[in-house]
Amino acid sequence: MSVGKLIICLCKLKIKTMRILETKLYTIDEHPNKELCFDYIRYNWHDLNQYSVDEVEESIIALSKVIGGSYDYLIGQFEDRAQFISFYDYDKEQLMKLKAMECPLTGVTWDIDLIEGMQKGDNNKVLRALHNSSDHTYSNKGLMELCDANNYEFNEEGKVI
Repeated sequence: MSVGKLIICLCKLKIKTMRILETKLYTIDEHPNKELCFDYIRYNWHDLNQYSVDEVEESIIALSKVIGGSYDYLIGQFEDRAQFISFYDYDKEQLMKLKAMECPLTGVTWDIDLIEGMQKGDNNKVLRALHNSSDHTYSNKGLMELCDANNYEFNEEGKVI
């Protein structure tokens, strides 16, 4: 069988051949346009600080178990005027006995902002701290730290590979 006939037969069988693409990869430090990389992360990874939201929720629930009463909340990574934390009919004496710096609720630093805020009548102190944390996480500096710590690599368009 001639080469030409073999090619025709292969085409009829629709056998596909593998292709090899070459792509330049950059660390965040090497990338010629870091802002492309940061924008890709900001617009595609929406939950980078969700673990902090979850930890604040755990602190709220744990505080309610210690001081009694009931609670309600709506919180998120970024500031929104609909967000709030409220406690009702709780034991104020028990709240005042708590030593915030010991992180007695969950062992996580959100305990400090929640307890200190509640003791001073500022239920939103922990929300402000949470929002500041999220702002840092999504800032250029925070994203640079994230990329360095995880050894992320990017293509020329700024997408994580």
